[in-house]
Amino acid sequence: MKKYTYTEQKDTRSGFGDGMTELGRTNPKVVTLCADLVGSLKTTTFIKENPNRFFQTGIAEANMMGIAAGLAIGGYIPYPTTFANFGSGRVYDQIRQSIAYSDKNVKIAVSHAGLTLGEDGATHQILEDLAMMRAMPNMTVINPCDYNQTKAATLALADHVGPAYLRFGRPVVPVFTDPDQKFEIGKAWMVNEGKDVSIFATGHLVWEAILAGEILAEKGIDAEIINIHTIKPLDTAAILKSVRKTKCVVSCEEHQANGGLGDAIAQTLATNFLAPQEYIAVKDSFGESGKPSELMKKYGLSSSNIVEAALKVISRKQ
Repeated sequence: MKKYTYTEQKDTRSGFGDGMTELGRTNPKVVTLCADLVGSLKTTTFIKENPNRFFQTGIAEANMMGIAAGLAIGGYIPYPTTFANFGSGRVYDQIRQSIAYSDKNVKIAVSHAGLTLGEDGATHQILEDLAMMRAMPNMTVINPCDYNQTKAATLALADHVGPAYLRFGRPVVPVFTDPDQKFEIGKAWMVNEGKDVSIFATGHLVWEAILAGEILAEKGIDAEIINIHTIKPLDTAAILKSVRKTKCVVSCEEHQANGGLGDAIAQTLATNFLAPQEYIAVKDSFGESGKPSELMKKYGLSSSNIVEAALKVISRKQ
């Protein structure tokens, strides 16, 4: 088991904010919009340095998506920003009609996703957004795992042509990926090669998968851990290569079991290579108020849950 360590913890939304600061200095076509959440989306420096490339729409997210579509028509690269719940569920119609349908070059950047929003509770803890955006034609869907990867994804999206949904979070999490990494959209990242079970994880669950891999190694189980940062387009080649070797799968996501990464993987396996699969995800439930770490444990998204799922799926192998 390859060892991963970290010297600091940072929130992934700060990775987005610092990525936007860099884009503000290097790409004059990049603009940003916000629905009254500048501080939460960490775009303060971008705005200070580029005041004419920022549009404050107020608490009017649907209007913000329409303005972003118009800016894209004008040749700009707009990054509309808000909380994940407001940037997906509240404005699904506007994204579908004004952005995805006509393949507009808009980068929807959303923070405070998943259970780890914490005390704000179920009304703000969107757990269906990956499913909604994965189903949207033309939409690229990205869910990075730490500060460095979020920054790299933010930069990469400026060069990507077409609509995209970039999801990140509020809590501080370990920073363990390369600060100088090249982010490849649609290309999975091999965290640890193994032969006994494939663990595919996305977002905050990647670090939990690494911790689970260390526990499994102590039990003599060699887990292959792969970071699926791009939910769509899915790296089906990497998934199939891994599963053909290990013959079993655990999928891990801070999202509903229905429609997210796990279902994307299951769809790939059903049409290419059948193998047993266990889901680490929220099981058809809304969230609730609580500390992020407590919610992760209650809803079965911790490293110990991944270990349990890995042992179970290994026992199901034929």
